[in-house]
Amino acid sequence: KVVTDMTDGTGRVLMFFALAFVITTLMVYRFTRSFRITMVPLLCSFSAVIWQLGMLPILGFGIDPMGILVPFLIFAIAVSHGVQMVSACGAEVYDGVGHEEAARNSFRRLLAPGIIALASDTIGFLTIYLIDIRVIQEMAITASLGVAAVILTNLVLLPVCMSYMRYGHRYRENLHRRAEKSHVKWAKISRITQPKPAALVIGVAALLGIFGAWKGSEIKIGDMHQGIPELRQNSTYNLDSALITKKFSVGVDVLSVFAETKADGCIDFAAMDEIDRMAWHLQNVPGVQSAVSMPGVVKISNSGWNEGALGWRTMPRSQANLSQAIAYIPQSTGLRNQDCSVMPIYLFTDDHKAETINRIIDTAKEYIAATPSDKVKFTLVGNNVGVMAATNEEVDASQFPILMYVFGAVIILCLVTFRSIRATLCILIPLALVSLLGYALMAMLEIGLKVNTLPVVALGVGVGVDYGIYIYSRLESILKEGYPLRRAYEMTLDITGNGVILTGLTLGAGVATWIFSPLKFQADMGILLTFLFIVNMLGAIFLLPALACWLLPKELKQKQLQAVDDLRKCA
Repeated sequence: KVVTDMTDGTGRVLMFFALAFVITTLMVYRFTRSFRITMVPLLCSFSAVIWQLGMLPILGFGIDPMGILVPFLIFAIAVSHGVQMVSACGAEVYDGVGHEEAARNSFRRLLAPGIIALASDTIGFLTIYLIDIRVIQEMAITASLGVAAVILTNLVLLPVCMSYMRYGHRYRENLHRRAEKSHVKWAKISRITQPKPAALVIGVAALLGIFGAWKGSEIKIGDMHQGIPELRQNSTYNLDSALITKKFSVGVDVLSVFAETKADGCIDFAAMDEIDRMAWHLQNVPGVQSAVSMPGVVKISNSGWNEGALGWRTMPRSQANLSQAIAYIPQSTGLRNQDCSVMPIYLFTDDHKAETINRIIDTAKEYIAATPSDKVKFTLVGNNVGVMAATNEEVDASQFPILMYVFGAVIILCLVTFRSIRATLCILIPLALVSLLGYALMAMLEIGLKVNTLPVVALGVGVGVDYGIYIYSRLESILKEGYPLRRAYEMTLDITGNGVILTGLTLGAGVATWIFSPLKFQADMGILLTFLFIVNMLGAIFLLPALACWLLPKELKQKQLQAVDDLRKCA
């Protein structure tokens, strides 16, 4: 039933992808106001997805329900970079440059920041591979292949295609009309580079950072709700499993504790007694409905051999009586292996929420540590709750190293590109703030940190850094010409502002369609990615220039003096 529900849900997800493609097309057309120019970035981006899907079977990979989101994510990333290239070409055409020269200049301007941005995306995906969970590793490989394709299609193929475009008189008029409408808006936003507005923005960001750190500390590792996380709470399977759990003393959530002993351990009273004590101890943990084990069944069997008297529902001490009690308990019951050296304890739990699993696992570990034995060795493995417990431990151990790797890679790339610690801080601080707010959002919406959501934070950082890199790269190039910061940022917004805003809205609108997916984990990823994409865009537009106002004064003066010296030399 689970497979059927997930297959049906995956089929419906394709409908949302088609809707997202239409939304993306309309938004790009609204930006370009030209059908021919709209199709160029869309077709190049779609080519990247086709190349990605073509490479998967060659390398022996496929797409599972979790990885089905990756192709559209790659398409959205490709469109965002394509819009930057189209925006740069439009800026060149606005200045009166021909189509070939516009494509050539745009390629030169965006090659370095584009490669750095896509390298950040790639590193964000590759760090996910460090999580020792197979489904996440396959998703990381799939996404990395897609980004590699984007480097070719959107940084090489797209400018080549743009060099063949003919920009008519109407298109140039549209550019001038849009520039006139945007100028007033950009002039107002550029005030944020003045000390008082910048200090206000930084103060608000600091308060949001404190709130994000406080609320984000409440995030839980694992599932927060009943039912399997792949399906919504009102799905048929989750409703049926909830009814079974409520009406019966067994359920669909099971944890196995393996008791390892010597051969023929089931006729050793000391070993059986220790297993029975462990089963009784765990059965009384809140969240455990019932426990089934070999000693428990032996007690019932022993009572049956004595006319069902309840007084005989005990563990026989002699090997003869034990042998009699286990005679009709075959290996096929799953309560023992062939030589009776392994006897699992099955724990039927109320649910598989993070707090329930942690309570049971912690109690079992404490009991094992407090009662060492030479007879029996207990191992916490088996069944769906056991797998979830192991997965939660891996996620808990991986969350901070992954963030460190992603942010470390971004820091190195920014330092190598801009050769400035202050510039790196301008790009990095908004990313860190949005990451904290992302954790806070997960805690507020009761979305646990698990296999489905752990990659989202790394993806959000890897993709979100694109905004800051494109804006700061353009800002730096204008500052080197000797312009003051406010005027330089206003000119930066004139050139890249519409592209960055469109990119953020396009990415956000595209993944927002996932929120309506019938698969719960896809809906959770849609919520988080929509938030990360849009808020990262806002951070790059507002917080980055505010930080530049206070962090870059000395560097700005040096660059302006250098620009004046260069002009004098040219004169």
